[in-house]
Amino acid sequence: MTMTGAVTFALLAASLLAAVPVIFLAVQVGAALFPARRSAPTTSGPCPRFTVLMPAHDEEAIIARSIAAIMPQLPPSGRLLVVADNCSDDTAQIALRAGAEVTIRHDLTRIGKGYALAHGVQSLASDPPQVVIVIDADCEATPGSLTLLAERCGATGRPVQARYTMLAPPSPSTADKVSRLAWTIKTFVRPLGSAHLGWPCQLMGSGMALPFDILRRCDLATGHLAEDQKLGADFALAGRLPSFCPEVEIVSQLPQAETGKRQQRTRWEHGHLAIIGEFFLPLTGLAIAKRSLQLLTFTLDLCTPPLTLLAMSLMLTAGIDLIWFAIMGVAGPLVIASGVLACFAGVIAAAWWRFAQEIISGRELAAGPAYCLLKIPSYVRFFIHRRIDWVRTER
Repeated sequence: MTMTGAVTFALLAASLLAAVPVIFLAVQVGAALFPARRSAPTTSGPCPRFTVLMPAHDEEAIIARSIAAIMPQLPPSGRLLVVADNCSDDTAQIALRAGAEVTIRHDLTRIGKGYALAHGVQSLASDPPQVVIVIDADCEATPGSLTLLAERCGATGRPVQARYTMLAPPSPSTADKVSRLAWTIKTFVRPLGSAHLGWPCQLMGSGMALPFDILRRCDLATGHLAEDQKLGADFALAGRLPSFCPEVEIVSQLPQAETGKRQQRTRWEHGHLAIIGEFFLPLTGLAIAKRSLQLLTFTLDLCTPPLTLLAMSLMLTAGIDLIWFAIMGVAGPLVIASGVLACFAGVIAAAWWRFAQEIISGRELAAGPAYCLLKIPSYVRFFIHRRIDWVRTER
């Protein structure tokens, strides 16, 4: 093969590889646009005994409001356990006064939400519930959420994920709106499409109902930046694929301070990329060995890159192919890359049109490519100075 042929082949391979997550994304968004063909799993019998587990680190300003939304939803056998994790404020005292049970954890050498969850699960071992519902201290559970999540988890024996909504901060910037659109596509549109197709979804950190018998065997005590996605992958490897419950909504808010926004986005992005590297091969191998479409779709969902990174990759691929076409006159790679990029843009536009017109205007959405450029330093840092320590988002 000549050098020209080798370069052309490599560019074609890159374009076709980039098409895989775009096609999968298109299937998810397309399925979300239409009503579900399958009815939601029905529940029968009594609600399983459940405990709400709330990890909290220095949340004295907001935790009382979150607890107030949970306490009226607890049945007589229900519990709310707050893990006051390495707190330097009055989180524990405020949680106690609000009616929650509290366990205190101090360990400055092992920092991260995963360690807090592990401590909470260990605290429940002496009187274990059937289901644990994880809700972050900055989230509010809408009325009726807890019982439905617990019933769905008990009926299926699988983790169940609620819809996790992020509200915009006061006076949001265009970047805030683009970020909220990306979050909506990731945590609502895509899992909704998967649910319509009968496929599993990812766990999202808050609003997760988890079977205690499996949870207690999971490796929670880690400082992983994406402990929710890791937990979902661990459940998948154990044969318990998570499912989506769009009828239940957990509400939080994007940070207002620029430092908080940067911390949160970096943690999400670097954590997600690390998860792809850690779980792609094990999950793919297991899906092939078991010939499991469910596990394969879970893997493709988990390993679809963050939308901004995917957009940048597609634009970069198309740009390189354009240069190759200008130099050598070879159009094949450019045609494929341009088609994939156009498909991606169409998918985002369809998701915005159906689900997010109130989040961002069409004019602001057109600024999306510029927002992607602002994310380049974050992704460069992943490869040369990746964040590995868990840092709480500034409220």
